[in-house]
Amino acid sequence: MPFDPKLSRRGLLRGLAGLSALALAACGQMPAPTAGPSQTVKVALLVPSGSGQPSDELLATNLENAAKLAISDLDGVKVELAVYPTKGAPDSAAAAAQQAANEGARIILGPVYAADADAAGKAVSGRGINVLSFSNNAAVAGNNVFVLGQTFADTASRLVQYAVAQGKSSIAILHDETPAGRIGEAAINTAIQSGGASVALVAGYPFSQQGVVKTIPDVAAQVKASGAQAVFFTATTAGALPLVTQLLSENGVDPAVTQFIGLTRWDIPPTTLALPGVQHGWFALPDPTLTSQFSARYQAAYGSAPVAIAGLAYDGIAAIGALVKQGGVNALGAAALTQPQGFVGVNGIFRFRSDHTVQRGLAIAQINNNQVSVIDPAPRSFGGAGF
Repeated sequence: MPFDPKLSRRGLLRGLAGLSALALAACGQMPAPTAGPSQTVKVALLVPSGSGQPSDELLATNLENAAKLAISDLDGVKVELAVYPTKGAPDSAAAAAQQAANEGARIILGPVYAADADAAGKAVSGRGINVLSFSNNAAVAGNNVFVLGQTFADTASRLVQYAVAQGKSSIAILHDETPAGRIGEAAINTAIQSGGASVALVAGYPFSQQGVVKTIPDVAAQVKASGAQAVFFTATTAGALPLVTQLLSENGVDPAVTQFIGLTRWDIPPTTLALPGVQHGWFALPDPTLTSQFSARYQAAYGSAPVAIAGLAYDGIAAIGALVKQGGVNALGAAALTQPQGFVGVNGIFRFRSDHTVQRGLAIAQINNNQVSVIDPAPRSFGGAGF
């Protein structure tokens, strides 16, 4: 949803109705209640408060604040928000979902963690209530559970499509030998196979400093021998990325020649930008103009910057508001949620696929001279590049 930065806060979502013109169809297995702009729709927000972990309390506060900010932007739509703590535990999440359903919730926003989302979805699976989870774990998507969090598969697909367009079609995959690394490797491999590229090499390394130091020189030799035009990393900035990229460069894999690509954000924390090994590297991120606008608004409203996933709560309310404004039977059902035009929130455009994972309009960024620049803007509709 391209929106003008000069719009007032109440005007922020007025473009939603046009963007989200819905072709609604009945969802045979899970009929959702009728909803419309003249009705007040109760939305349950499941947050991880009550776990005893300060990080969960911070998450809970941020998600609730962002949801309230989104509700204040809805034009002509009445949403009643009810907040339920999950304690960051599946059993509590299931109980919270059941309580929310008993108290009239039409749809559930949250929880955060994959196991909690799975439990919440199962708890209300027979009641025509969909769950818009903040998780990014595609494994829990399906049935009545939707995933709002950015998935590895979606990020990998965007980056591979861009790489192919730039003539980088022979891609090596370098992954941590961890569960997350293997999931990332599988997502990259699938994106390469479906994106018109070829896998030049798949190589893993032990997730330890000693393992990286011992393994990467040999991996560098394999990359050079493979003729790969790019290397796609699963490593995170908080994990092996700094050392892996440094050692690859020191062993003759020049990122100015062989394109380095990251599955995760390489600009967080900002100190990563000064690392020699990440210079020239590509990664994907939500529309930075929109996210910075949201951060500024949140800071002005609540006195602190939002945590990274706070915007997902806003996005969830934005989607719900657009659907309610359209109205009709099954307005919050699966057919409506997966309409192809998608929705727009503070992270840019997004839509739910038929498998209930999310597809987001991502920008491609590059690190040069310790700074980030966008080299391919995030699309503002799903008819644009990359889609």
